[in-house]
Amino acid sequence: MNSAVKRLAELQVAFMLLTRIPVGNPKTHVPKLADALWAFPIVGYVVGGVIAAVYILISQMNLSSVAAAIFAIIAGLLCTGAIHEDGLADCADGFGGGQNQEKKLAIMRDSAIGTYGTLALILVIGLRVFILSSLPALFELVLLIIMCAVISRFAIVGYLYFLPAVRQEGLGSQASINNIHSLFLAAIISLPAIFVCTFVSYHVIITILVASLLWGIIAKYQLGGQTGDVCGAGQLICETAGWVMLSLSYGSL
Repeated sequence: MNSAVKRLAELQVAFMLLTRIPVGNPKTHVPKLADALWAFPIVGYVVGGVIAAVYILISQMNLSSVAAAIFAIIAGLLCTGAIHEDGLADCADGFGGGQNQEKKLAIMRDSAIGTYGTLALILVIGLRVFILSSLPALFELVLLIIMCAVISRFAIVGYLYFLPAVRQEGLGSQASINNIHSLFLAAIISLPAIFVCTFVSYHVIITILVASLLWGIIAKYQLGGQTGDVCGAGQLICETAGWVMLSLSYGSL
C-alpha cells in the first residue's frame, strides 16, 4: 500500500481519537492506534490554533478579555469533545477516592463524576479562563499558545512509550507503543514548537517538561502505569502549566 495513503489514514485516526473535527473515515486502510501516535502533535497545531485564533479575534471586539478567554476555551472544548477534561475528572476521582490500584481503576471506569472530579474540572477550567484572559492578544503569545498545545500532546506519546499500560483493554493499552519510530517521528513534528518555546520563552518548555515528568511519576505511583485517562489528563495538566508560565512572563504586559 502507498506510504502516503497509510500516513493519511493514521492522521485521520489521530484526529478521530483526540478531536471531534470531521476528517472522514480511512477508506482503504484502518491503522492501529499505536501507528497513529506520530500525528498527535499535528492535532495540537490545529486545536491550539483554533483556541489562539478565537481568543485574538474576540479580543478585537468590544468584549472583555474574560469573555474572549471563555469563547476560546469553548472553541477548544468543541474541537476535542472535552476528552482531556474527562480524563482529568476520572483521574481525580480515582486517585482521590481509591485505596488501591484495583479500586482506583474501578472508579475511573465509572461514567459518573464524583466530588474530586468536579472540583478538579472547576479549578482547572477556572484557572485556564483566568490565565488566558490575563494574556495580551499579541502574535508572540498566540504562537506560544499553539506551541503549548503541540508539546502537551507530544507528552501523551511519551506516556504511551515510557509507562506500561495497566489495563489489558482500553485506549491506553491499544495505543501503547514498544518501538521508538512513532516517538521519534512525533518529536520531529514537535520540533518547531520546542524551538519556539526555547528561543522565545524557555521557561515555558521547562515548565511543561517538569509538569509532564511529575504527572508521569504520580501516575506510576498511583496506578503503576498509564491509561487513556492518565494520558488525557496529562495533556491538560501540561498545557495548563505552560499557560501558567506564560501568564507569569507576559500577563502584566
